Amino acid sequence: MKGFGPGWVIVMVALGFVALLVIARRMPRRSSGPTEVPRATWPLTRNEQAMYYRLQGALPDLIVLSQVSFSALITARAWSVRNTFDRKRADFVICEKSFKVVAIVELDDGSHDGSEARDERRDDLLIGAGYRVLRYRGIPNIDRVQAAFAPPPIPPAIDEAGRIDPT
Repeated sequence: MKGFGPGWVIVMVALGFVALLVIARRMPRRSSGPTEVPRATWPLTRNEQAMYYRLQGALPDLIVLSQVSFSALITARAWSVRNTFDRKRADFVICEKSFKVVAIVELDDGSHDGSEARDERRDDLLIGAGYRVLRYRGIPNIDRVQAAFAPPPIPPAIDEAGRIDPT
């Protein structure tokens, strides 16, 4: 063929080499060492266990769920949006007996230091979906938990003259 010289062969060999590199990078890698075997772990840390029992004791008429996937709480059609939350978990989800979510409780400890912006983004996802998020730094006492879940006080009835109705 006229016009194809030795340079053409070099270009074709180089393209073939690049194609092989691309294919090799996309193939699953095999470990030459021993394969890691999954191991059991505790579902809750010691602090989370203490918080779980605190929530159960303070809220006996509600259901306390722990380590709930955000995907069980929120959804989206677009995979790009789902990817923003599909690997996240809420520490505790507090539900009525019907399993209607009352609030999501997050327990912050020293591991959250410096990650306030990340925590805020997580809260914004949940709040944007319509959830109430309570974040505690350390394990609160029972009174504080019960106060957070107490119904708001009923405002007094006011008559036509603007006076509080005593009944």
